[in-house]
Amino acid sequence: MTLFVGTSGWQYRDWRDVLYPPDVPIRLWLEEYTAHFATVEINNAFYRLPTRENFEAWRDRVPGDFVVAVKASRYLTHIKRLRDPEEPVTRLMTHAEGLGARLGPVLLQLPPTLRADAGLLDACLACFPASARVAVEPRHDSWWTPEIREVLESRGAALCWADAESRPVTPLWRTADWGYIRFHEGRARRWPHYGRQALDTWAHRIADTWSADDDVYAYFNNDPTGAAVEDAMTFARAARAGGLRPTRTPKHLAHA
Repeated sequence: MTLFVGTSGWQYRDWRDVLYPPDVPIRLWLEEYTAHFATVEINNAFYRLPTRENFEAWRDRVPGDFVVAVKASRYLTHIKRLRDPEEPVTRLMTHAEGLGARLGPVLLQLPPTLRADAGLLDACLACFPASARVAVEPRHDSWWTPEIREVLESRGAALCWADAESRPVTPLWRTADWGYIRFHEGRARRWPHYGRQALDTWAHRIADTWSADDDVYAYFNNDPTGAAVEDAMTFARAARAGGLRPTRTPKHLAHA
């Protein structure tokens, strides 16, 4: 198993002196990030879809082993609410494919007010290229039904396992031969960090669910105070101790 461990985004001012030394300019933060991590989730694509040229520029700035996950534009998920998906999906993929071989999964994070609709989800997933890895993060409890699980499985889409306050907020369904996990907020004393025990538990869940041939992507979205960076390091250590093979994480922090 390859366990891709990264963060949701890399451009956070309060990561200076945590991940980024003070003498590294912001324009070089991506290069600095890729020296420490082998993957990132681009979540600002949710607010404004970057151009294909932007994606091509990122492709040229990252090393050959780097993987970029892309959070789908809110135009598809929150404005269209998955309706009439063909044009927004085509535009999303036409742009994101500028990453070339660096392109990893695409994340569809659904609005918390969007209730389950198996037909809508199936029609949306059908618009993606067969080679695309699509993860879906529903946020309304009506989605947790056998019918929705069947749609995900039939399309080879991964249910995004989401954590908030150190507990799963989604069912732990395996719906594809790969996995996708997002860590939103921990419960450790320094908010929004995760405690070691919570991350140990997640490492065991992954080891118990996927096989040695599967890929699993894990991203920390708790960016304030550099928590995501520190938690990714702790999680990678827990994963290695559990026999998993996580991708690179920082060996030490800038302030250490």
